[in-house]
Amino acid sequence: MEDGEKRRILSVLVRDRPGVMQRVSGLFRRRGFNIDSIAEGPSEREGLARMTLTVRGDERTIEQVVKQLNKLVDVIKVSELDPERTVERQLALVKIKTRDRARAAELARAAGAEVVDVGRETITVEIVGEPRDVESLLELMNDIGSVVEIARTGIVAMERES
Repeated sequence: MEDGEKRRILSVLVRDRPGVMQRVSGLFRRRGFNIDSIAEGPSEREGLARMTLTVRGDERTIEQVVKQLNKLVDVIKVSELDPERTVERQLALVKIKTRDRARAAELARAAGAEVVDVGRETITVEIVGEPRDVESLLELMNDIGSVVEIARTGIVAMERES
């Protein structure tokens, strides 16, 4: 990450229509902005969806991202979430090749993960937590075997009650 760049989480309320995700990602592509992660799903309001975008940038870049998002017809509201007051979670499925599947399962459970599949040579675990919890699990699993496949969701987040 360059000087002045920070990871930011944007909560974007949009109309729940086909093509909205494409228009949002197209805006990022055209403007040269990068999306670290994106998660989208129905919101608490009928006909609206919520996107959680994780982006990196300095103040000026984030300001431009927010301005450009607000120009899109289907965008209702854009909010930058305060990291000090935000709950964020990510889901990951991790397949590990290891000779000691029992030890891998024990370590995974100790890290807060759940074993979801055991094969002849691999074990697959699921973890839900803060992104740093997912990273910690990956480091732990690399110590006892080799991670052969990872499937991660984008970050979902919301601000805590004030």
